[in-house]
Amino acid sequence: MLAARLSELGEPSFRNSQIWEWMARGANSWNEMTNVPKALREALAESVPFSTLSHVIDAKSKDGTVKALFHTAEGRPIEAVLMRYADGRRSICVSSQSGCPLTCTFCATGTMKFGRNLTTSEIIDQALHLRRIEPIDHCVFMGMGEPTMNIDNVLEACELLPEIGISNRHTAISTVGWVPGIERLTDEHTSVRLALSLHAPDDELRSELMPVNDRYPIAAVLEACDRHAVTMKRRVFVEYLMLKDVNDSPQQARALAKLLDPHRYKINLIPYNPTGSFDGSEPATIETFRNVLVSRGHTATVRLTRGQDIDAACGQLAARGA
Repeated sequence: MLAARLSELGEPSFRNSQIWEWMARGANSWNEMTNVPKALREALAESVPFSTLSHVIDAKSKDGTVKALFHTAEGRPIEAVLMRYADGRRSICVSSQSGCPLTCTFCATGTMKFGRNLTTSEIIDQALHLRRIEPIDHCVFMGMGEPTMNIDNVLEACELLPEIGISNRHTAISTVGWVPGIERLTDEHTSVRLALSLHAPDDELRSELMPVNDRYPIAAVLEACDRHAVTMKRRVFVEYLMLKDVNDSPQQARALAKLLDPHRYKINLIPYNPTGSFDGSEPATIETFRNVLVSRGHTATVRLTRGQDIDAACGQLAARGA
């Protein structure tokens, strides 16, 4: 819309990139763009929305996490999160779809009706909103939706993120195991990192938790991930959500350790932010699980939980407001 309006106004081609530079640096309005003629700024303010998304609310956690709820032009809810860490990292989590068609049982987004893929602009506008709060340097596509089912727009957004301050090496795309999307990421040879949401060491349990496993079972998913790790010469992140009395026993830790090649995978154990379907594992249980993995040669970490007091898990805020 912006490019078309600039053309209608007879503006030179460099205006588009000039305006984008202001947005990427965190400008809050057209009026802040002081090297853009005032008359043009006024014309744009009257005819071009500053964002493709309508901002509904920012929920702020006592730990510094900020979760933003937006609506698309037709009113579909989407979310993005800014996470602040003590080491100085400012990481964002963005959505790639409104809702999700894959209905994972532990995910609040899975309870929502699937809307549609987000456009590149709608993905980037989430990042720009959070950039207006403060500079950002990491990004995960771990919000609402399955990013690899919208891979063209996700990769196009990744090309723009470095201009906002987030290098591709500091960007990760998380997948539930959508094999065509994993293969596409490998074939693209992008430096964006791959993360696999696994959450179970066997097909029977994984299919109960994640119906997509019936279509792409663990063996097929790991074959695609192994190829990615070998081709890109870097390990794949494995996300493993810790669900009390479901997937957190020492026996399951041993099975997970056997399943994954420690040279190709790094395991991230995730304390569960409850959405009502399950209870989260106790900290001592998580630590025992991690110790089993480490004793078998794996790199395994426990993710620092953020924003539990503001419904910061994927889809919680949008589902509550839907």
